[in-house]
Amino acid sequence: MALAALRAGRVVQVGTLGILSVETATDAMLRLLDPGFGAAVLISGDRAAALNLANRREAAGGPVAIAPNDWLDRRLVRSLADPARDLDRIVPGPLQLQAPGDGEAAAAAIELARLAGVLPALWLVQADTVAAVTPEDVLAATRNRRAEIVARARLPLAGQDDAQMVAFRNPADGGEHVALLVGAPGGKPPLVRLHSECLTGDVFGSLKCDCGPQLQAALGLIGAAGGGILLYLRQEGRGIGLVNKLRAYALQDRGLDTVEANRRLGFADDSRDYGLAAAMLRALGHDQVRLLTNNPAKVQGLEEAGFAVVERMAHHMPANPHNADYLETKRVKSGHLP
Repeated sequence: MALAALRAGRVVQVGTLGILSVETATDAMLRLLDPGFGAAVLISGDRAAALNLANRREAAGGPVAIAPNDWLDRRLVRSLADPARDLDRIVPGPLQLQAPGDGEAAAAAIELARLAGVLPALWLVQADTVAAVTPEDVLAATRNRRAEIVARARLPLAGQDDAQMVAFRNPADGGEHVALLVGAPGGKPPLVRLHSECLTGDVFGSLKCDCGPQLQAALGLIGAAGGGILLYLRQEGRGIGLVNKLRAYALQDRGLDTVEANRRLGFADDSRDYGLAAAMLRALGHDQVRLLTNNPAKVQGLEEAGFAVVERMAHHMPANPHNADYLETKRVKSGHLP
C-alpha cells in the first residue's frame, strides 16, 4: 500500500517522517498540506552530490534535507529533482541543507522511493497518512530472503520442449518473479543464469544493452548442458525501475555512462540484491550452482547467502555500435569479468 500511495502522490509515514513524492504530488495536494511553503525536501546523498551539495555537509553520503526559503518555489524544487534539468536550470541563490531528523527513517524513505520507481526527492510534511511503514519494514522489502512458490506449469519454448515455469511471490513487497526450468541437471549442480528483467532489450530488442541476446543465449546454453535454471528477476534498470531507467537512457544520450546516469538520478549505480534469487533456488531444492555470468556481484551475492558457486561460466555477447561503451563501462566501473 505504501508504494502505491507514494506513486499516487499521497502521504506515507516512514517512522517519524511524513513523506510525499516531489514527482507525483499535485499542486492542489501541496496547497492543502503546505500552504505556507514551509516543507523541507529530502533528497538522496547521490542526488546531493550531483547538485554539488555534498561538500556542504558531511552527512551528504546519506539523505539530506534542503531547507525552505523565500525563492525556492515548488516549480524549482521539481526541477532540482529532475536530472534532465541539470544543464539548463538557474538557481537564484545557495541551497541550505538541514538534518533530515530521523536518519534511519530518512534512509528508509529514500529506499521506498526507489522501490516505488519515483525520483528520490520527497517533501517532508505533517498530515494524515494513507499508509505507514517502519524503517524495518522497508529493509525487509529490500533484503527479504523468502520466496514462496505460487504457481507452476509446463511452458514449451522454441528449441526447449521440456521447459516449465515456476512463479514466486516475495511476501515482503508482493513482487512476482519466475524461474524457467529447462531439462534436468541429472543430480549435479544446475547451470543457472540470474537474469534481471529488461523490457527494452528482452521484448523490444534494444541495441543499447546486451540483455536480449544474453537471455536467449543463456536458454540455449542451459539446454545444451542437459538442463538448468534461468531466474527472471523483476529488477528493471539495475533495480531503479523502468521509468527511471529511461531517464538514465536520456542522460546517456547527453554523454553520461550507465553508472554516472544512475548516480545523477540519485540512485546507486547498481541497486540489485540477489538474496531473493538464493531463496528461489533453495525453494527449488538447490544449494550449489554453476553460474552463467560475468558479474562478480552475482557470485558474491549467492555466496553471501550460503550458496556454493562451484563454477563460473563466462557469458559474453558481441558488441554493437550502440552498446560498446555500455559494455566497456560494465567492465571498467562495475568490475565485470572476462
